[in-house]
Amino acid sequence: MADNDRNGHDRDRRDDRGRAGAGGRAGGNRRDDRGDRAGRPSGAGDDRRQAGDRQPRGAGENRGGGARGGGEVRRNAQGRERNRGGERSFSASAPARRGRTSDPARLAAFETLRAVSADDAYANLVLPARLRRHGLSGRDAGFATELAYGSLRSLGTWDAILARCVDRPLESVDAPVRDALRLGVHQLLAMRVPAHAALDQTVALAREAIGAGPSGFINAVLRRVSERSLDDWLQELTAGVDDTTAAGLRYSHPTWVVRAMRQALVAHGRDAGELTDLLTADNAAPVVNLVALPGLGDLDEVLAAGAHEGELAAGSASIAAGDLSRFTGVQDGTVRIQDVGSQLVARVLAAAPVQPASTGDADIDGTDGERWLDGCAGPGGKAALLAALALESGATVTANEPAPHRADLVRRALGAVPEAAWRITERDARDIGAEETGRYDRVLVDVPCSGLGALRRRPEARWRRTPADVAQLGALQRDLLRSAIAATRPGGVVAYATCSPHPAETVAVVDDVLRAYPGVELLDTPAVLDDAALVPLHAGGIEGSDRDAPGPRTAQLWPHVHGTDAMFLALLRVPANADAPSAGTQNTTTQTTSTQNTRTQNTSTQHTRTTEAP
Repeated sequence: MADNDRNGHDRDRRDDRGRAGAGGRAGGNRRDDRGDRAGRPSGAGDDRRQAGDRQPRGAGENRGGGARGGGEVRRNAQGRERNRGGERSFSASAPARRGRTSDPARLAAFETLRAVSADDAYANLVLPARLRRHGLSGRDAGFATELAYGSLRSLGTWDAILARCVDRPLESVDAPVRDALRLGVHQLLAMRVPAHAALDQTVALAREAIGAGPSGFINAVLRRVSERSLDDWLQELTAGVDDTTAAGLRYSHPTWVVRAMRQALVAHGRDAGELTDLLTADNAAPVVNLVALPGLGDLDEVLAAGAHEGELAAGSASIAAGDLSRFTGVQDGTVRIQDVGSQLVARVLAAAPVQPASTGDADIDGTDGERWLDGCAGPGGKAALLAALALESGATVTANEPAPHRADLVRRALGAVPEAAWRITERDARDIGAEETGRYDRVLVDVPCSGLGALRRRPEARWRRTPADVAQLGALQRDLLRSAIAATRPGGVVAYATCSPHPAETVAVVDDVLRAYPGVELLDTPAVLDDAALVPLHAGGIEGSDRDAPGPRTAQLWPHVHGTDAMFLALLRVPANADAPSAGTQNTTTQTTSTQNTRTQNTSTQHTRTTEAP
């Protein structure tokens, strides 16, 4: 496979480890796979540098490393004057100052991976800005999106393959080089990119974005990767390992997440045999869901542009990824980007049957004059839909968000809804139950969670979470639910929601809290969900399908069944003719920071966060 340098210079000939071979140029810029200059003594100390590192030239040095204006003529073994390298010197200039040779779409994807790796950034925040910076749209933007998100989703598998193709621990390879390699592997094994293009473009990208030093190493490693198909690599990786480890490698999930997903399927009444379908759905690029705020927006423009009318939630649509800011409704906030599962959570709370505070013998459906609360509102997606629903019915919404910058996001999200329908508070939601006991008719508590239900939208999240996160969040989730119950008036309803199917964050939390409040009733959540959705989801696999069975009747959506994020929802009703439950002695969390400090912020053009898809 020919390697053509985009700058018009010949590349060094290298062996399979990326070192300059005997038949290659003998110039002073030869490097081994780490990018070090050949021939340096082993004791060079700080002069030995990893791939991509650069050392400033002295005032009298040219790009080839020789002295300006003469000096000793350096000759090769054949007696010819040695090529000083000129403009082809490895890492001779900062990447930003060299002429562009790489594809802008690949460069945008690389910059996204670097921000995720180096700065703990969120891909869905970084990538849109990179697409705009490089002027990408249409197919080019789609290519960059798949390359960035796909590489991050499959990072575990790609790293396992790369570890077989380098002669040292993969962790010792410089992080920028690892990211470039991941992009190359994704093109070779998961995209319809010809092998020669994947190699040439990745090397060109590395030369521009990192420096020329590691280009031979990257080329050699990717050549090794290209020698086998993905199926062959997976067969090698999974040989002799247990089923859980094999599934983690095959579907690129941490093994603890694989175990958690299997447990979640069983805990929510599904077959453990669905695990591979669930993991596959996590790796699929999700469609973009839209919702028109009731009474304020419509979907005519997006439907005319090719969007498909939603099948599960009223006023919803789905559309291929792209620049959605071109739509008037998206610009003015009356059409919002929001997962259908999150839309249903808001609609279910608005439709839940509450009882009159004075008698418990009848349900009422009217909401005129009711007070609703979104206890963990940031960044505001569900709050905006709730406020629009409240406006139609004469209710008002309090959107609470303790983190100031996230409260600003909530304020922006609510900007399209007349202010008469909402207000914003900035308190710790664990304190609301004690401060406003029994004030609200309907309360949503969409708690901070591991975000395991939205891995398809947050490609890097699976590699950041640990089992310890789930355990740590459990106490906070219980405190928030207790506070929500205390803030609800007798006969009112609480909606407990998470963007995670993990049993420790869903049914275990609800069961524990209900034991502390024996009078609180767990409503038939699947039945209310069926009524709120456009089509009955109950028969499609909602957990708790046996409505006559005792025990919790909660709803769990699944990406592989319903095409939504894995949203969990439980409706709890405070008994009428009873004193409002007190939250004063129930707060067992020792944390003093705001609830949002445990949340992984993720506010993108899709207005999503790691703990919810609002």
